[in-house]
Amino acid sequence: MRFLLSRRWVLFALAVVVLAYGCYLLGRWQFHRLHDREATNTQTRTNLAAAPVSVDDVLAPGRAVAAKTEWLRVSATGTYDRASSVIVRYQTRDGASGVDIVTPLRTASGTSLLVDRGWMATGNAGLDNVQAPAPPPGRVTVVGWVRADATGDSTQVTDGSTRAISSRAIGATLGSPVYGGFVDAQKETPATGKRLVRAEAPDLGNGPHFFYGLQWWFFGVLAVVGFCYLAWDERRKTQRERSMPPSTGSITPVTNPAAGDSRNAAARPNSSGRP
Repeated sequence: MRFLLSRRWVLFALAVVVLAYGCYLLGRWQFHRLHDREATNTQTRTNLAAAPVSVDDVLAPGRAVAAKTEWLRVSATGTYDRASSVIVRYQTRDGASGVDIVTPLRTASGTSLLVDRGWMATGNAGLDNVQAPAPPPGRVTVVGWVRADATGDSTQVTDGSTRAISSRAIGATLGSPVYGGFVDAQKETPATGKRLVRAEAPDLGNGPHFFYGLQWWFFGVLAVVGFCYLAWDERRKTQRERSMPPSTGSITPVTNPAAGDSRNAAARPNSSGRP
């Protein structure tokens, strides 16, 4: 096994150690994500089962939605500001393209609550052809799930449309205080004649993190096992070379046919004239 001390094998072993340790860390990271997902799902299930509470108990103007309050159900009463509705583009349901309709609900305190009233199919039609159902007129009570604001460039509002909902971006177009976050409407009282498709419940699966974690650890073990196999194979080859018998160094003599023929040539006649 002295070959393991050679420069080539030492570098090879270090590379395997780094690879295996990296796979171990990646596996741990996936299992940490799994534990975080399980904790989030537990909190979400608790929130979904809770009774609706007043919007002022959960949301406040200019305050971000806390992670532990997302998917709580809240109730708010006010009047829809139909003229300030915003279309959320590129929303799909079961492979069908469509849009979500977000309409501010102005409460008695003067603060507006962004309400995602639901989804409607648009096919391949442009936004100019979107004819969203009108919200209920007059005083309306909305019950819905609390959702956190989106972030990034997708929240920019252009010509009354956006790609993601942000109370900060949409609130800037209203000129009035806005609750942080928004609400996915579950129920409107009174209800409209033509209803939009309500928001879907959250996915409470644990995702692929468990199998990804096992996969990374398997790769780490495979790297170590592969190194051990190659080392064993190298040792086997070395032992086989040492067990081969040494060469004797003997050389088979080479006969010269021409020389043989010259020995059989006729003898020269002697001085007596006889052969």
